[in-house]
Amino acid sequence: MIIPDSLQGFPPGFAHYPLYFSSAEQAELIEVVKQGVAQAPFFQPVMPRTGAPLSVVMSNFGALGWVTDKDKGYRYEPRHPKTDQPWPELPAALGRLWDKLTDYPAQPEACLINWYKEDKASKMGMHVDNDENNLRAPVVSVSLGDPAMFRIGGPKRGGPTKGIKLYSGDVVVLADDARLCHHGVSKVWYGKSAVVPRGGRINLTMRRVNEVSTS
Repeated sequence: MIIPDSLQGFPPGFAHYPLYFSSAEQAELIEVVKQGVAQAPFFQPVMPRTGAPLSVVMSNFGALGWVTDKDKGYRYEPRHPKTDQPWPELPAALGRLWDKLTDYPAQPEACLINWYKEDKASKMGMHVDNDENNLRAPVVSVSLGDPAMFRIGGPKRGGPTKGIKLYSGDVVVLADDARLCHHGVSKVWYGKSAVVPRGGRINLTMRRVNEVSTS
């Protein structure tokens, strides 16, 4: 087991693995992402009710993909909202990462692919990942490309937050108390990395959506 950085003041269950992936492994992950979005192209999600677009564009790996639109809101679907085709399978390297850093007895069903594009000055507002039927399984996140300021607070919106600058190849795990804490990306330092071919930051976020069946 790789021991994460010790982070005083962060909620229990928050773990940071700096530069977990080497430069060569990051390049391999980018190739996997390129193959994935060739099958399931990036799309522009919009907020429920208002229809305002998120500043990131996204796609998904896995049996289920996270989507949102004005009419039905946040949810997981087995097909791409634009092409109506199944999502590409979870890459083996990400499955191995999940198994190595978590003790959860089943693989993630969804892996969000968020692209923070420089021309959109993309960020991610404070939120909680609570659209899943299973809130016990951890969330595992991989950063690729330009560095970003990740912030995490508490289970209630507002209040103080702690920040950590994430670099390409870093991995973050939200488990235990941290799993239901508000978190987001307040800034991306664009133009600092050449890992993403068209610039910006790619974030890969794995989630287990459903409880493991015991029947």
